[in-house]
Amino acid sequence: MHVIDIVILVLWVAFWIYWLAASVGVKAGQTRWGRFAGIRVVAVILILLLLRTGVFKNRTMVTTNPWLQGIGLAVFLLGLGLAVWARVYIGRNWGMPMTRKDEPELVTTGPYHTVRHPIYSGIILGMIGTTIAVSLYWVVAVVVLGGYFIYSAVNEERYMAEQFPDTYPGYKQSTKMLIPYVL
Repeated sequence: MHVIDIVILVLWVAFWIYWLAASVGVKAGQTRWGRFAGIRVVAVILILLLLRTGVFKNRTMVTTNPWLQGIGLAVFLLGLGLAVWARVYIGRNWGMPMTRKDEPELVTTGPYHTVRHPIYSGIILGMIGTTIAVSLYWVVAVVVLGGYFIYSAVNEERYMAEQFPDTYPGYKQSTKMLIPYVL
C-alpha cells in the first residue's frame, strides 16, 4: 500500500465520521432508504478499500505515477471540500438522499448558488480523485455512486418542485444539477 493510499483512506474515514456526527440535530424527515442508509454507504466504501488492498493482484491497474497521485489527491480534496462546504450551508435541512424533510427550506446560497446538488458533486469528485490517485478499480464505485446520486437528485427535484412551486422552477433554470455550467 502506498502512502497516498493510506492518506486517502484516513481522509475518507475522517470524512464519514464527520458526516455521521454532523447528522445529529437535523430536521426530522422521512427517507425511502431507511435510517441506516448512511451506514450502508460507509460499509460499501470500506469493503471496496479492503478489496483494493488484498484481493486484486493485478498491479497494472494501480496508480504508481507520482503526478497522477498528486492530481488525484488534489481532485479528492476538492471534492470532499465541496461536500463539506455544501453540508455546512444546508445546515439542519440536510438529510440522506431522497429524504423528505418536515418544513423544508430552499437553500440557494453558497455552493447551492451554482449547483443544485453540491454534496453529491463533491462526493463524486472525491471518488474520481481516489480513482486517479489510487487505482482504476475505483471507477466501479464512481459509476455506482454516480448513478445512485443522479437517481436521488431527480427524485429530490420532483419533491422540491412540489414544495416550492413558485421559486424552484426559476432556481432550477438558473443552476445546473451536478456540474456547474454543464449538467
